[in-house]
Amino acid sequence: MKIEDVKNVCVVGAGNMGHQIALQCALSGYKVVCTDVIPAVLEKAEKFADTYLAGRVQKGKMTEDDAKAARSRISFTGELKDAAKDADVVIEAVLERIDLKKKIFADLDKICPPNAILCSNSSFIVSSRIADATKRPAQVCNLHFFNPALVMKLVEVVQGPHVSDETAKCMMDFCLKIDKIPIHIKKEVDGFVLNRIFAAINKEAVWMLEMGVASYEDIDKACVYGAGHPMGPFRLMDLTGIDLAYDIGMSHFYESGDAADLPSPSVVKRYTEGKYGQKTGEGWYSYKK
Repeated sequence: MKIEDVKNVCVVGAGNMGHQIALQCALSGYKVVCTDVIPAVLEKAEKFADTYLAGRVQKGKMTEDDAKAARSRISFTGELKDAAKDADVVIEAVLERIDLKKKIFADLDKICPPNAILCSNSSFIVSSRIADATKRPAQVCNLHFFNPALVMKLVEVVQGPHVSDETAKCMMDFCLKIDKIPIHIKKEVDGFVLNRIFAAINKEAVWMLEMGVASYEDIDKACVYGAGHPMGPFRLMDLTGIDLAYDIGMSHFYESGDAADLPSPSVVKRYTEGKYGQKTGEGWYSYKK
């Protein structure tokens, strides 16, 4: 498939990442259907689209006509078949569970047109672990957006050994069409590019905290006011989810068997207490106010 063939986009998963990716595609001129199995999540996603577009108009960032046009291009449904039947590109943004993703990709393979490209927004499950659930592995790749997807420019296009050059090229072009800056990752590695860099920073930051070198607040300040980061590693973990940090650490440990890959004690403590960050109102910081 070439970029000229891409007209319709399906986003599977209407959570924070999914609905923002869907809205970004609609703002860029694509017809988008966003789907989720949880009605409350779909309702929240639709409300977000309305509020976001109205806010852009109010701030003078876009005209009312442009907002109405963008809104007309995005729809929401609880039925995967209705969402994906005409899709040229599908972007999956569900929970980081390999069994769930494989089930969705197997269903998408049966529903979508033969030439459709199936992408996963996963930040650490490489597409080669999912592609064998389909009969089109050359058209299955990682398309990794960053949170918040409407703001962050970077998208990682990951070309595993099964992904065709045509698929990788089309997805690089697609990212440019939706006003993002893509980077081409030529090999599958854990964490891809940026998260590998952040993982090293996070590991060192948590080590310094647990050794009593400095508080997490001061470590965050060092990264923001010294290194120029938009937020420190602990605030970033609260944004992306301490549960995700825990799941990634456990996944790496199961693969390597190396105890050094286990999540740190302070991350485990917050995970077991259900303090996942912004989504639960408390993580390293409190968001209850």
